[in-house]
Amino acid sequence: MTPLKPVVEVVNLGRISYGNALQAQRRYIRRHIDSLSQPPAAEPAVNALLLCEHPPVYTVGIRTAQYPVEEEERLNGLGAEFHRADRGGLITFHGPGQLVCYPILNLAHFRKSVRWYVAELETTTIRLCRKFGIQADTSPDTGVWVASNKICAIGIHCGRYITSHGLALNCNTDLHWFSHITPCGLKGKGVTSLTQVLGREVTVSEAVEPFLETFAAQFNCTLRC
Repeated sequence: MTPLKPVVEVVNLGRISYGNALQAQRRYIRRHIDSLSQPPAAEPAVNALLLCEHPPVYTVGIRTAQYPVEEEERLNGLGAEFHRADRGGLITFHGPGQLVCYPILNLAHFRKSVRWYVAELETTTIRLCRKFGIQADTSPDTGVWVASNKICAIGIHCGRYITSHGLALNCNTDLHWFSHITPCGLKGKGVTSLTQVLGREVTVSEAVEPFLETFAAQFNCTLRC
């Protein structure tokens, strides 16, 4: 008998603050954690794919040493929020025009390997870019790149093989926000977007459907919208 594909529930959170998105992630993580204590015959928790956009916000990950208060205040002064997160990676920006995806997955339903999971996120994004006619690739630095410009940032957290945080794909993001930081701590590298590469406006709404198609194929799962 062919094993059933994992089911992943698609949840569109819309435009939501970073803090509220963190709370949403925690609710879905708790659903998985609670299911781990259930008898083996119990129905497993359904995986989730949280999609959203954020108002302007700078976030730093766990690889960042204590971020200077002066820098935090400077970034707040630009009109953006500032958050410390338990994801991997250094400082980055999230804002309107960026497709943010938070997969809350139990990797036991897929493959219990964080390295594999990050590679699958990268490949998903590369295949999505290909649908738009863009040649994107990986590099020694995490994320997806078009030449030396990052088009998609990836930073995850994984505890007990339950994933959170995820990826942020620049669709028609105002890239000027990145000029105030060194994105992901990578000096000499740039950022780009679907809009900038293609020379036409590509909205988050336009990117969602091909993203979901690519995610379902790459992770060999069934999406439930």
